[in-house]
Amino acid sequence: MTLAQVMSRGVLSAAFGVILAGCYTLQAAPEGVLPPAGAEMAFDINDAGRVALGGSMGPAIARIEGRLVGRDSSAYIVAVREITLLNGGDQTWSGERVQLKTEYVTEHYERRLSRGRSIAMGAAGIGLIAIIGSRSILPGGNPDDGRPPTDTAHTNRVPLTRVSLRRLPSLRIPLLRIPLP
Repeated sequence: MTLAQVMSRGVLSAAFGVILAGCYTLQAAPEGVLPPAGAEMAFDINDAGRVALGGSMGPAIARIEGRLVGRDSSAYIVAVREITLLNGGDQTWSGERVQLKTEYVTEHYERRLSRGRSIAMGAAGIGLIAIIGSRSILPGGNPDDGRPPTDTAHTNRVPLTRVSLRRLPSLRIPLLRIPLP
């Protein structure tokens, strides 16, 4: 397999990855309707929730994002992925389960695929990959006329000869003023 084939396969793989990647947005879930367990959700937390969750999650929580594990009549069970703070910072979590009472939540959102953004990003990504691929795969950047490049040189290694310290006149260690043998 030639280098051009390997590179073209790499470009095609990257393009396929860009096409599969999508842009997601948080969209307000309809009132009274909650997506099924496993959906990616975000919950805005009110002041009572910040006070109640402050000891275990931090006092300045604005939003909790994660996967909805389940829900009963009074609480959501969420595998937390990220917490957005009131001051604008974020904390990344690794799926710890947290129980959010419904009275702590002011609004809940569902993370959904945005078709328009995904198509735009896919087209931009494919265009960028096509530009990069056409410049690196197509010939024309380095014509080969059969001559070797001029910047190569042949070197000859010259062996070092041993020099006796006795042959060097007046070699001394300056601080000790001791002549060497």
